[in-house]
Parts: sequence; structure tokens; C-alpha cells
Amino acid sequence: MKKIASLVFLGLFLFSCTQQEPMQVKVSNDLDFKRQEIVSVPVKDLNAIKKNELQYFHVQDAESKKYQRTQPMDSDGDGAIDTFLFQAEVPANGTSTYTFVMDSTITDPTSDVVAYSRFVPERTDDYAWGNDKVAFRTYGPTGEKEALAGVSGSTLSSGIDLWLKRTEKPIINTWYAGHVKTPGYYHTDRGEGYDPYHVGGSRGTGGIGVWDDDSLYVSNNFTTHKTIADGPLRTVFELSYAPWSRYAIQETKRITLNLGSNFSKFEIMLSAKDSIPNYTVGISLHDNKGDNHIEKKEGWFSHWEAIDDSYVGEGIVMNPKVIDSAFARISNAQDQSNILIVTKPQDTLTYYAGFAWKKSGQISTVEGWEDLLKKQTQIIQNPLIVTLISE
Repeated sequence: MKKIASLVFLGLFLFSCTQQEPMQVKVSNDLDFKRQEIVSVPVKDLNAIKKNELQYFHVQDAESKKYQRTQPMDSDGDGAIDTFLFQAEVPANGTSTYTFVMDSTITDPTSDVVAYSRFVPERTDDYAWGNDKVAFRTYGPTGEKEALAGVSGSTLSSGIDLWLKRTEKPIINTWYAGHVKTPGYYHTDRGEGYDPYHVGGSRGTGGIGVWDDDSLYVSNNFTTHKTIADGPLRTVFELSYAPWSRYAIQETKRITLNLGSNFSKFEIMLSAKDSIPNYTVGISLHDNKGDNHIEKKEGWFSHWEAIDDSYVGEGIVMNPKVIDSAFARISNAQDQSNILIVTKPQDTLTYYAGFAWKKSGQISTVEGWEDLLKKQTQIIQNPLIVTLISE
């Protein structure tokens, strides 16, 4: 048994295998709950495989013999595939074994349950993303222009909106198509969910700013977008913003959402001419009637609130080492009440933002939601272990 220190070496070995020499890979879970997660295999610096052979690379569950869904991905946008993805399901404190094969006679299984994102010009210019668990959106430059011009229904905000869904199937295209025919279509629940969540000038769930002189300074809507991967197992995109605040901050968000996860991964890349006191991440408190739970030492932050006839849990998870302070800022001004997590300035700030809706069936109580947040902190700290089985 030989452990691979880096998945790069695993990728190199696997792709050098022929159809007659399939290799088995063991995926191990050190945590006390079952995990179904996307496993990423880097394939950079490959010389042993041709680009047109990637379509013949497959992943098989060694026990059930079922072939898994896969996704080749160009993660750096240079036009070359550098990452190979598949979804591993691993029992609590256990292992699962998969076989990697090159075979032109095999076709990967397909499903309409996907992780997906896209720019949405037909609804002004949102950018929306979602998977089988959750969906999000944020707002673009045309929306900003219309908001500044006083156009009804437009949004001036860099906050993150939540779309409450209770179907595993994607809803982005369906809901926007409905909106084109009937404006506001997605504000009504027709059995799949709806959008009752208000962002406005708040941070929504996961928007950022700078906390300075007892005030929160934030960017306006994104100015440019770039889709890096649109699924089906992982969607990745980047949003850039015009310089903002007195520090003239240059901001780019790289957002990743995996199939099966309630949490989007945010990698915030910032720079400025002058020294910035902090970077602050927020969760809207709306009308200040919800329950807040701040766990600075563990690195998770929760808001549980009633929306219409149900409940929603919203949360942030990040490395506690980068956190300076965290508090609930209560304001009488509209959209200015937020949980604020103040972090140390750095080139790239990484955190996870997500939610769960009671009507989706994923959680039923605030305790269930906080258990989900605690599990997310453990998942981040204890990634699945990949081991190559060899002589």
C-alpha cells in the first residue's frame, strides 16, 4: 500500500495506464459521518496521454462495478484540461475503492442533477449558480445603472442572494424563462421553491466589505464575469468589480460550487494602493428577529430566521486563524444589520457561504442547521485521503 503525497502524481500514474492495466484507488474518510464529495485529480504536466484520449478515461466503483459521472476541467482557463473530477461516496470512518480505466467502449452515466452556473442577460445581467441542494445569484453592471437611474425592480448590491429550492433538478433556466414571460415568476413557489430572500444593500449571505470607523464600505455590482466550468460536478466562475472605497480596492471573486454541497467556496482576491485595515464578510440579519450563533474559535457563523411560513439557516465557515473579530451589527438603517466577520488583510481570503431551507427536507431545526455548519468545518479541515493501491 503506497500513499500518494500529491494527487498530481496520482493523475500522472493513472493517465499513463492502458486499458489492460486499470489501477485501483482507495478514498478514505477519517470523520464519523458518511461523505459524498467531488474528488479532484490534477493532470498537469502529462505527456503520456493525448488530449483526444481524455474522453476514454472512466471511473468505476470497485464494489458495485458501476461507472461514475466524471468531469474534465480547465481550471486555469488556458485551454488545456488540467483537472479530472469524479464523485466519491465514502462511509463514516471508512473507505471506498474506485478503478480508473482507459476504454473507448464505455460511456459515462448522465443525469439532469448537476452543478451549474451562467451569466443571465435576460434578467438585466445577474450571475446565477446552483446544484442539487441550493442556488444563488448576484448582480451585474446593467442592474447597477438601472438602479442608479431609479428603474423599478433593479438592484444595486454586491450582496449574495439565496434561491430557496426543494428539488434536486436545476432551476436557474426554468425560473428565468418563467420570469421573461411573467416578471417576478420566481417569487412564487410552484412546488420547486422560490426567491423570497431580500438582499438590497446588505451582504446577503457571503458578501464582503471593509469595516472602518464603525462603518461598512462595500463594492457595487460586478462589472465583468468569466465562466470557468459550468458542471456537471463542479461549477467555477469569476466576478470582477470596479475599484471601491477610499482604498480603491481591486476585487475579484472566484466562486466554486460542487454537486452535493450546501456551501459555495469563495476565494476573494483583493489589492489596493493603500494599506487596508481588514476584509469583512457578512450575513444579512434582515429585520433582526432571527437567532445568531457566532463561533469565532471554531470558525462558523449562523443565522436562523423565519421567511414566510418556513425557516432558513444561513452561514459562513472559514479558517479561525484569519479572523480578528466577529459580531452582530444591529442598525436601524435598512439592510445595514449584518453578522460581520472581520479578517486579517491577505492577498486571497477563502471562506464558504451557504444555507439550508427547512422545506427542502435537508434540515428541520436550528440544531440541524448548526450541525451542518459544524460538519462543513470538519470537511474543510479533514479532506478525503486518496491512496493508490499498488504492489
